[in-house]
Amino acid sequence: MFRFADPYLLYLFIALPFIFYIHLRRRRPQSVTLRYSNLGLIKSTGKSRWPFYRNLLFGMKIAALAFLILALARPQSGSREEEITTEGIDIVIALDISSSMLAEDFKPKNRLEVAKIVAEDFVKGRSNDRIGMVVFAGESYTQCPLTLDYGVLLNFIKDVKIGLVEDGTAIGMALANAANRLRDSKAKSKVIILLTDGRNNAGQLHPLTASQIAEALNIRVYTVGAGSRGTALYPINDPILGKRYQRMQVEIDEELLQKIASMTGGKYFRAVDKESLEQVFAEIGELEKTKIEVKEYTRYEELFPFYLILGLSFLGLELILSNTLFKKIP
Repeated sequence: MFRFADPYLLYLFIALPFIFYIHLRRRRPQSVTLRYSNLGLIKSTGKSRWPFYRNLLFGMKIAALAFLILALARPQSGSREEEITTEGIDIVIALDISSSMLAEDFKPKNRLEVAKIVAEDFVKGRSNDRIGMVVFAGESYTQCPLTLDYGVLLNFIKDVKIGLVEDGTAIGMALANAANRLRDSKAKSKVIILLTDGRNNAGQLHPLTASQIAEALNIRVYTVGAGSRGTALYPINDPILGKRYQRMQVEIDEELLQKIASMTGGKYFRAVDKESLEQVFAEIGELEKTKIEVKEYTRYEELFPFYLILGLSFLGLELILSNTLFKKIP
């Protein structure tokens, strides 16, 4: 970007044509008559180059004035810059990996695999947020601590599978573990996304007690009940007949999940298939938007010294030449 800080001074250029006109009027030859007895000597001297040199000196004066006017108008070169201020969110995803997550009512895969895909898409859609993951069944442990390195987190999500811990559904322990990960967080917004397909039947901590801990730490908990309504096909590996399916009743403690969300200022969601689970995470993403402030400003660099030096150089050269080589002798 280029601009003049004082553009009104450019009107001084209007004076240059007048100066040039006055110079021409002063240099206009006057009628003079000289008589010579012999013109041969005059013809042998050739045409004088003095008028050219005098005009060259005048041209230097005009150039000096032009550059000085430009310098007075303060030409500036600008570069646009942005100052981005972000206020990130700390998020822990608590994912149920109990055996019931093998139920295949979330086509085309089972609940766990679909939940992993949706969680990966959720992570890819965030920016400037620290995200971690806790997995739980009969026990709970941290799969990935809070991190901004989403590549590492996505690899940890891919490694999640059923059978990493003993079976069961320890919702209270999962909540407590996730809250512990957020305990020392300095973020203004701290969030737990708890996804489960069952009822709390393991662990030494009741889910509502863990919810009180989250509430005390100013952590919002979004709870997600994953599973179709009624029954779902559950795979069984029979040593004789091989893999077969049986119908399993879907038992999600929605009342408990609603209480957890209500106590902590979060929200409860029910996902009955892949599409609805994607909508749930999209809605949570909208509810927990990262605050980004962008300030644009332009930084200008003064260019007038360059034009000032040029103007003074032409002026100085004109003064030197007019008082030395082209000095006019009376």
